[in-house]
Amino acid sequence: MPMPLTGHTVRVLVGAEPKRVLTREVPEVRVSLEGVMGDRHAGLTRKADVRTPWFPRGALVRNSRQVSLVSTEELALIAAALEVPQVQASWLGANLELSGVPRLTRLPPGTRLFFPEDAVLMMEGENTPCRKAGRALEPFYPERQALASRFVKAAHQRRGLVGWVERPGVIRPGDAVRVLLPPPVTYSLP
Repeated sequence: MPMPLTGHTVRVLVGAEPKRVLTREVPEVRVSLEGVMGDRHAGLTRKADVRTPWFPRGALVRNSRQVSLVSTEELALIAAALEVPQVQASWLGANLELSGVPRLTRLPPGTRLFFPEDAVLMMEGENTPCRKAGRALEPFYPERQALASRFVKAAHQRRGLVGWVERPGVIRPGDAVRVLLPPPVTYSLP
């Protein structure tokens, strides 16, 4: 039987301002089936964009990007690759910073995260690094050249995950997180 995969919540954050990447640390977040309450990404639906090219841009689609998670360990790797002292979860617009889950960004779609006070999050997949998130770092390191473009490479497979709320609840710093991987899938064409 495989060892249980667990970690813990380091920070919980909310980004209420629609046009800003930055989030702010709070003592707890309540999650509903619409996402992190008070966060700009909450909602049952969102508009299709570059991440959903199979739909016309602006079409309403299910919001599978209600929650953004990053890893303490992966943030340190990004900072080292950028040669800066640190990269904080709030600078990247994350809702949760987790620690102790090896290679968090590489968890497969369909992974569930269970928190002590009922909340369950379903992971959709990697939050692909982009220049917009890289530009959010620039004010913290104005002396660093081309930080936005360098961020994309530095954060590849380290940027964290996005997902949606499967079960409402409360998430706080220090909470244990139980990770349930989806069953392996085998698929072959006839």
